[in-house]
Amino acid sequence: MHLAYPAVLAALLFCTGLYGVLARRNTILVLMSVELMLNAVNLNLVAFDVWLRDTLHSGQALTLFTIAVAAAEIGIGLAIVLAVHRNRGTSDIDRLRDTAETDDAEALPDDADADDATDGARATADQATAPAGKAQKAEATA
Repeated sequence: MHLAYPAVLAALLFCTGLYGVLARRNTILVLMSVELMLNAVNLNLVAFDVWLRDTLHSGQALTLFTIAVAAAEIGIGLAIVLAVHRNRGTSDIDRLRDTAETDDAEALPDDADADDATDGARATADQATAPAGKAQKAEATA
């Protein structure tokens, strides 16, 4: 058996999956594209196992392990997608960027009667301290 045929097919599958991951915005389609990429790797593992005539069949054993990991990944991924869809009403990746925590409470001025120069200085100071506030929140939640 020539090794070139399954290697070319695996490269095409992997490139198709990579395009799907980078270009799609639907979470389900991104998960399907990741599965295409994993199947391309499985095809390469089995093809090289046959080509090398390995007596232990380690390529096939790694393929079974990859299939098990892919099944777990899809199960957890779909559960997360369903939970997010219930809470947000969409599974669009671009709209899920809103879930990040923001420091809106730190950016609000303390008194509303301050003049514009003070507000401008306070706004730049709040913008400078905002990354520090995010880092503190991340440490507190970890």
